[in-house]
Formats: sequence, C-alpha cells, structure tokens
Amino acid sequence: MAKHWADFQYEIYLRGMKGAVPRLPTDLSRLEELTERRLGPGPVGYVAGSAGTGSTAAANRAALDRRRIVPRMLRDVAERDLSVEVLGRSLPAPLALAPVGVLSLMHPDAEPAAARAAAAQGVPYILSSASSTPMEEVAAAMGDGERWFQLYWAKDREVTRSFLQRAKAAGFTALFVTLDTPLLAWRPRDLHQAYLPFLHGVGTANYFTDPAFTAGLAKPVHEDPDAAVLHFVGMFADPGKTWPDLEFLRENWDGPIVLKGVLHPQDALLAAEAGMDGVVVSNHGGRQVAGSVAAADALPRVAKAAGDRLTVLFDSGIRTGDDIVKALALGAKSVLVGRPYAYGLGLDGQAGVEHVIRCLLAEFDLTLALSGHSRPGSLTADDLLEESA
Repeated sequence: MAKHWADFQYEIYLRGMKGAVPRLPTDLSRLEELTERRLGPGPVGYVAGSAGTGSTAAANRAALDRRRIVPRMLRDVAERDLSVEVLGRSLPAPLALAPVGVLSLMHPDAEPAAARAAAAQGVPYILSSASSTPMEEVAAAMGDGERWFQLYWAKDREVTRSFLQRAKAAGFTALFVTLDTPLLAWRPRDLHQAYLPFLHGVGTANYFTDPAFTAGLAKPVHEDPDAAVLHFVGMFADPGKTWPDLEFLRENWDGPIVLKGVLHPQDALLAAEAGMDGVVVSNHGGRQVAGSVAAADALPRVAKAAGDRLTVLFDSGIRTGDDIVKALALGAKSVLVGRPYAYGLGLDGQAGVEHVIRCLLAEFDLTLALSGHSRPGSLTADDLLEESA
C-alpha cells in the first residue's frame, strides 16, 4: 500500500492532544516573513529578492492563482499513489528540492542539512554549483538519497569538466544546467545592501576545492582569498554560450541532462534536437528577467512542444500543494520547490526543511484526492479553469 502523505495532518492533530503545536507554520506562505524577522536583511534579501521591481515573481504567483481546480466527485480515492518516474528514477512523489546556492546564509548546517532532509523524506535534492559546502560532503551527508547536480556553466572548460567528473564520482545521477544566468540580473534588494555573497567567498566551496580551479591560482586559496574570488568572478558564467556548446556537456556526462530556465517552446524543440533529456520551465523564481512571462503561463506551450521527447519539470512560484496539482495539470511531470525550503532551513535547520516537504506533500495528497484523483498522472488541463486576468 502506497504511503499517504496526508497522514501528516493527523500526526499534527494527535500531538496537539498532548499540547504540542508545530514549531513552524503549516501555511508555508508565512515562512518568508518569519525568516525576515529572524535573519539579517543581507542574507534574507539574497534568497527572497527578485529582479527589478519583483514583477516577475508576482506574475508567477498570479499565474498559478488564476488557474482554479475543478474537483470531480464520487471517484475512488481511498488508496492513492503519488509516485512518479522521472529521468529514469522512481520517486515517491512529484517533488524535488530545487538548487539554491549559498545556504550557509540561512543556517550553519547549510546544504548538508537540506540534503539530509530530502533523503529522509525520499525526495531528490539538487545541489547548486554555488553551494557553501563541497559536493562530496553533501553527497556523504545524504547517503543513498537521490541527488542531482546543478551546473553553472563556467567559461573555463577544464573547471566544468572537473565539476562533472566530481559530481559523477559523488553519486549525482542527473545534471541540471541553468541557462538563464549568463549574467546576474539587476536585483535592487541586493544592490541596496551592496551585498553579493560570492565576493565574500561564500557560495564558492565547489570552486575553491576544485583542482582545475586552483590550478589557475598563483597561490593557494587560503593564502590569497581575494585573488581566488576574482578568479571565480571572472569565470562564473559565460554569456557567449550557444546551443552547439551543449555537445561538450553530452561528451562529459553520461547521465540525463536537463536544461533549466526554458520558457519558449522553440527552445524546448532545440533542447530535444540537441539530445537533452528534459527541461525545467522556470524563470529562476523571478530573479533574472524583470517583466518575464510567468513560468506557469509558459508551461503549457513548452509541454506541448516537448511532447514525449523531453521530461518537463517546473519551478518558480510553488508554495502549496494545490500549486503542485496545477503545475502537473498544465503539463509538468514533477515540480521543484526553492525558497520555502530555504526559509524552513533558516528557521529550524534540517527539521525545518522536512517540515516544508511534508506540508507540501500532505496538502498535495489531500488536494489531489479531494479533486477526484488517486495518482498524479491522471491530471490534465481539463481539470483546471483559467480566470480572466
């Protein structure tokens, strides 16, 4: 019998019989405000901030809120199976933790705590290239847990090649290549604080421990950290990359490759033609292009273009279980959640991340069942109505 994630609510109610209430809100939309109160404006701003006025982040939420679920009645939903097959892996639910860099800003236990939480709940953890902890340490922290690696594609080919070799050796099974950050966007919240963590050597752990990276330094990192930071800044991203460059990744990675940041159907077709395995429909949570199309508005067209040739995943705006239902109905196979788990980490370490995962999947399980579905694969666009904007 499949696990019922919805049982988490009864666990909470039963604890209430002994006077215990959850340490964190079960309405995950409240986490950002709590984190703002507890942590400094620089770190919180880096995670919560968006490009420009924040219009893209707002559009992400509006696009999901505009879609309304149409429940169906008298369908047998007594037994539910939330499991899905994604990139050749069997997962207990259509959810993974999105790559969020520099998690030491949120909590001293940083990425290992988030990775342990994901492993404990059986969902994949996607490690950012820009993590505060070397990839090998994160892999060790999560044991046999499903782990995927997110690549910021450096200008230096040897550094990129080394990252891929290290990730494979550490048991990361899929590669997520972020395409929408060839340059850092104009982010007023960070600019107001004049705060970019990388310039302080935070979020550079994978680089500073990489033999190909350190080979380019005149002195070891600890002897001249400023030079190491400048070397990092000079190679972090490459706005000159084009579609033919993907061949290099395919030559150096023998597992699934997913392109993150796809919003146009033509780019999905180009991804398929380049031999990629999937795309993430994402606008980087509104952090890159101010005025961008909302991710949920882009999803149906990308999913249609992808057809059966690509696995379509979704992020940017997921905050609730019903958001997951909507994303799947619009064509995604699974979703990634980012900021909410980063806030959970900031507020309560590993336990906070597990709380976020369990809340999301309990609400997803309940919403799915109450809408008349016993498995994610039965959701289609016919299960939604779109309100006029």
